[in-house]
Amino acid sequence: MTAQAVTSYAGPLLDGPAFREAMSQLAAPITIVTVRDETGRPWGFTASSVSSASLEPPLLTVGISRTSSCHEALIAAPEFVVNVLGSRHREVATRFATHGVDRFAAGDFRPWPGSELPCLPDAHARYRCVTTDVIPVGDHDLLVGAVVEAGSGDPADLGDPLLWYQRGFHTCTAAQS
Repeated sequence: MTAQAVTSYAGPLLDGPAFREAMSQLAAPITIVTVRDETGRPWGFTASSVSSASLEPPLLTVGISRTSSCHEALIAAPEFVVNVLGSRHREVATRFATHGVDRFAAGDFRPWPGSELPCLPDAHARYRCVTTDVIPVGDHDLLVGAVVEAGSGDPADLGDPLLWYQRGFHTCTAAQS
């Protein structure tokens, strides 16, 4: 559905609280999205609205609220990192979702090799992205990134994935091969 189709729709849309309740039933992976601003300051936030968008070229999207403290830094940065979290990262996810704290104080993030972008070395997966577009979508901006590098933790040490479901952090047992 295009933006034009939504604006020409004459019926009522689902209200915000009802949409939030319905979406609480959709489990989503938990990530931390990080950047450095032009002064070198690290920024990051916990995000569940990250998705692959294209295989050729490899693109992913990140949704960020325009009211987020990281919004300006993220949409202005030429690059960003998406860190996919596991069950052992529950405290990190909570810290990066908390307002008014130094999210990087614990020292668990390191520079991505060959750059100054903050990344979580023991994340399940890490994607270094070059920003290709910022698309306004409702009360959010959708950041589109071309994946230029990816990495992952040691499969023997990954543990279970961390998910957002019913407004809380949950884990599920990863499928064994």
